[in-house]
Amino acid sequence: MSPLNPAFAIIIFLIAYGSAWFLNKFIKKSPEPERYSSIDGLRGFLALGVFIHHAAIWYHFLQFRVWEAPVSNFYNQLGQTSVCLFFMITSFLFITKLLNSNAESFNWTHFFIARIFRITPMYLVSVFVIFMIIMSITNWNLQTDGLTFILSIFHWCLFTIFNYPLINNYALSYRVNAGVFWSLPYEWLFYFSLPIIAVVMRKKVRTSLLLICFLFVALFLKMHGVVSYHLYAFIGGSIAPFLLKYTQCTQFCKSKTASVILALCVLGIGYFHAIDSIACIALVAIVFTLIACGNTFFGVFSDANNKLLGDMSYSTYLLHGILLFSIFYFLFGFSQVLALSETQYCFLIFLITPILVMLSYAAYRWIEKPGMLRAKKITAKLKAPAR
Repeated sequence: MSPLNPAFAIIIFLIAYGSAWFLNKFIKKSPEPERYSSIDGLRGFLALGVFIHHAAIWYHFLQFRVWEAPVSNFYNQLGQTSVCLFFMITSFLFITKLLNSNAESFNWTHFFIARIFRITPMYLVSVFVIFMIIMSITNWNLQTDGLTFILSIFHWCLFTIFNYPLINNYALSYRVNAGVFWSLPYEWLFYFSLPIIAVVMRKKVRTSLLLICFLFVALFLKMHGVVSYHLYAFIGGSIAPFLLKYTQCTQFCKSKTASVILALCVLGIGYFHAIDSIACIALVAIVFTLIACGNTFFGVFSDANNKLLGDMSYSTYLLHGILLFSIFYFLFGFSQVLALSETQYCFLIFLITPILVMLSYAAYRWIEKPGMLRAKKITAKLKAPAR
């Protein structure tokens, strides 16, 4: 079996599903509040898609020492389309909140507190683990001057929004987590763009907040430039909120006909190698809009096990690259993994999959959820009247 054989991906999805079934069956957990059922189930597929995408890239990297997109359309789109859909989910959730708020009811202080405590704790934990790995590899000796070292840690702790330097001058710094950090600055770009979008939607926003947001957006564009198809993803995710609010589309979107259309669009995405064209993003937007408006794809996205995988998807996204690197480097050694046949490599990834699911669940339960609860406590205190 090859890491580019479709069966490789299918088996990983099945193993992950079985691992989630085990967690649901044998680990007592508090029920999660219902949000958007189909989207909750979709998230798990997306995080696993990125994991499979990077597993395929790692095999090629170990063979040729070149980190590049898989030649397979399917395996490249597992990564690129998944991140595109993550961007669409972000846009959908917060454009929906804006639409459903009146002109003055959207509390921006609460919004940013919630975002900070939702995203930052798990991210900082992942950065700490990356730091420990790199320092262990470099024998705890500084490979650069002290100021450069401190600044590198500082930039990584700021989500690499303004710079993404090597840590301790280690050449494979970006490979330790498979380079997944690149998408998080775009999430922050959207968050700081949201007050500007709110003004366009005739919501009241303080002038001071608008100035801060314009400054952030300007600095981001100066540092990163404009990658238009990432921005198109956020635009694509903003279609469903308007359809849900102003049309009666949910009955059709939940139909079998809509599921067939969804499947055909997914097949259409497979004809593109990358997601850098309007046509491909349009197909992804159709898929997402159908799901956001209630399509469960014959019940797949509403399945309890898939929804559990969705709950832990952020941890899966941040940790899968670290887990792959750690096992390849510390447990086996790159040369030993390189010596594996394609089939042996596939079986190694199969064995890693349930470890990733269990690790992601633990991170979700003991790092992500406490952060979310902390944000709720803070915002509740801010709401409470002074005595």
